[in-house]
Parts: sequence; C-alpha cells; structure tokens
Amino acid sequence: MKQVLVIYYSQTGQLYDILNNITKTVVGDQVNISYLKITPKKSFDFPWESKKFYDVFPESFLQIPSELQPIPPEILNKKYDLVILGYQVWYLTPSIPINSFLKSEAAKKLLKDTPVITVVACRNMWIQAQEKTKKLLAAVNANLVGHIALVDRHINHISVITIEYWMVSGKKDRYKGVFPKPGVSDKDIRTAEKFGGPIQEALLNNDFKNLQQKLLELDAVRVNPFLVMTDERGNIVFSKWANHLIKKGSPGNPERTKWIGIFKYYLLFAVWVITPIVFIVFLLTYLPMYQKRNKEKRYYSSVLLKDN
Repeated sequence: MKQVLVIYYSQTGQLYDILNNITKTVVGDQVNISYLKITPKKSFDFPWESKKFYDVFPESFLQIPSELQPIPPEILNKKYDLVILGYQVWYLTPSIPINSFLKSEAAKKLLKDTPVITVVACRNMWIQAQEKTKKLLAAVNANLVGHIALVDRHINHISVITIEYWMVSGKKDRYKGVFPKPGVSDKDIRTAEKFGGPIQEALLNNDFKNLQQKLLELDAVRVNPFLVMTDERGNIVFSKWANHLIKKGSPGNPERTKWIGIFKYYLLFAVWVITPIVFIVFLLTYLPMYQKRNKEKRYYSSVLLKDN
C-alpha cells in the first residue's frame, strides 16, 4: 500500500477543493491518502480585515516563520511514498503558514528523501514564490518531482480588483454583478482531477522521472513571460519595502501602521501606473529577448532549481 500525505494551508477552501479533486484519481486499492492542514497558533482570519491584509506583508515577504500547532504523531512518525504540498501565494512568496512549516523540524522529518509535488493556487504571479519553495524543499532534502499551478486567468487589472474584493468580503461572487468571479475558475478546480492519473501511475511504478512532462501535457503550468518579468521586478521592489517596514516595529505599531498605509498606496500606483509601463518595455524588448524568454518558460515549467 502506497502512502500519500497531502500537506496544505487554505483560508478560502479553494486550494483544498483543488487538492481533493486531484487526489480523487490518485487514491485506490493500492494507495492511501492522508491530509495534514497546517494550523498557525495565531490564526489568519478570513475574510481579512483590510489593515491586517496589508500588515502581513513584511513577515510574509521576508519569510519570517510563525509558530504552528504540533503535527499529530501518527502523521509525523510515518514514512510517506509521496507528499503533495499545496500552498497559496502571499506577496510573491509562499504563505506564512507554509513557509513556517517548510522551515520546521517537522518538515525535515516528513520530507527528507521524499518525492514532493507542489500545487499552487493564486491570482497569477507564482514564479518567484515557486523558486522560494524549491529552495526550502532543497534545504530539507526533499525531491521535487512535479508542479501544478492553477491561477486566475483573467487579465491582470481585473484580477487585482476581484481578488481584493474576495479577500476582504469573503465572497467569491461577481463584484457589483459586473466583474468575473475571483480566483481559479470553477472549471479549472473541477477538472484538476485530470492530474491524478499520471501521479498515480508514477507513484505505483515508483518512477517520477517523467511526471512533470506528463503534467505539462495536461496544461498543469502556463508560464507568461510578461508576468515572469513583472514578478522579478516586483521582488526587487518588495525587498526594499519589506526591509524598511520590518524596522518600524511589530504589527499594530503606530509608526509601522503609518508606513503600511503608504505601502498600500504604492501598490495601487504600481498596479495602475508602473505595470503598464513595464508591459510597454516588455513589448519593445520582446524580439531581442525572444530566446531568453523561451529558455525561462522551459525552466519555470520544470522542477529544476538553478544553482545560485
């Protein structure tokens, strides 16, 4: 009997639904699946209060771990044949609960020398978050064998509006009755079960060598070259902001709160003014950078980790 552990953190339930649909076609007479929900000691409420939504930025981007509830010994002390790790993206970075888990002693025990498939559900920019996840997995000697990225497929500016509405209202419906529903589409969530077949085959054969290619043939990952560029630039700017804000004290500190307010307005400026400029630069450099963009698409679609 093959043992599979699904590790995840989901506020809205969207990621859980995706993982559940994937595993529907993995589980069987020869495969047993267990679930581990990562639970922070200090919870992150959903829907978010607007202030708290922005105030998690410094700790999130700087990957500062928070305390987690202990993992049950019946899970911690078992050896798994495969781990499926589901995560959200917070500020171009794996969410604080998942980041905290991956930096824990429990992760070292559960993931060492174990095949891992990552599943990300987010707005649209996941590239650098996945690179950070790859490094965290490498640090605990996990073996990344597959990656699935399901995203909001609407244009960037539309998804910015709808995702914030969802996060602060808790409602995954059509904002003002006009905008599309936020998040991963119902169709993509429902059809995520298609990924279970090749995962089960690799698991039963104990051969994950070609798994990512088979997942890519099922549209598991789409790499948008413009968003690769935007993600890279965003990480550079976010690094400066996060290091500045973390020096202003802990969450709730008046000085920090003032600067978080300024950061919020910067984000609006970046989305509505800077991003279109970046897009123009992207278009102007598209042909000269064509080979580089294709190379990036191949790399970011893979489970490889660059040597830095």
